[in-house]
Amino acid sequence: GDVIERVQLTPVAIQEAMVLVDHLYGDNSASIDYSNIPTAVFCQPELGTVGLSEEQARDQYEHIGIYVADFKPMLQTLGGGTDRITMKLVVDEASDIVLGCHMVGEHAAEIIQGMGIALKAGATKAHFDATVGIHPSAAEEFVTMRKKTR
Repeated sequence: GDVIERVQLTPVAIQEAMVLVDHLYGDNSASIDYSNIPTAVFCQPELGTVGLSEEQARDQYEHIGIYVADFKPMLQTLGGGTDRITMKLVVDEASDIVLGCHMVGEHAAEIIQGMGIALKAGATKAHFDATVGIHPSAAEEFVTMRKKTR
């Protein structure tokens, strides 16, 4: 990542090295798709993101829908904690494709990893809406956001 000025993440660098090895010694068929690479910042609270930000989506698409949830997870509620979680979905209104998923809060990296698979597969907001969430979990909020924030 540092040499070719692309995504500077360890897992990306490992995949780039594997592609190089394939090009040098294999059948030269491996490649890397740099879109929708999930990433996280392991701080407190944890941050996780995949896909386009709201600003990037507004620059690239005519009409986008933004869905935001901010809540106190049940674990915090029952345990007397004060931590909150914020989640955002960025959706192209013309195609209904989910362009970005973002999260601030506990387990953001674990949850966003799964969202990365969904975005790579071209999931739509309708796919998210049709998914039954695991209750009680923070992740279920991504599939229960129905009201556009903006």
